[in-house]
Amino acid sequence: MTDHRESLVARAREAARNAHAAYSGIRVGAAIRAASGAVYAGCNVENASYPVGNCAEASAIAAGVGAEGDALRIVETAVWATDREGRVLAASPCGGCRQRLHEFAAPDGVLVHFPWHGGEIRSAPLAELLPYAFTLQAGSRKRS
Repeated sequence: MTDHRESLVARAREAARNAHAAYSGIRVGAAIRAASGAVYAGCNVENASYPVGNCAEASAIAAGVGAEGDALRIVETAVWATDREGRVLAASPCGGCRQRLHEFAAPDGVLVHFPWHGGEIRSAPLAELLPYAFTLQAGSRKRS
């Protein structure tokens, strides 16, 4: 395991402990490493109106945007998820979060780390998890 991978997984695990998972009981944490070298973490925040809640990846990206604005470029991310009993769940980012990561990806892409069955940590380029990603052309945000 690379140093970056280990530290990102640890930050995601730590963030998951703070999740507000009052309804599903599934605690999710995410950590992103920006091209700047900074690491931002976030957790899921559930709401009784499920679509209004936040995914952990979205929370981490919001923290990054809050710190770096439009300059945020993500190079690496880690996700961690546990159930009500604290068992690790196989959990890669959902489709919506894959798109969110794509929109803030560094030019060379994003490497994604996530727990898989049996507790193994898998790593995959975001392009493999989200082939044919959607990109707006007209009016899309500026890339530096």
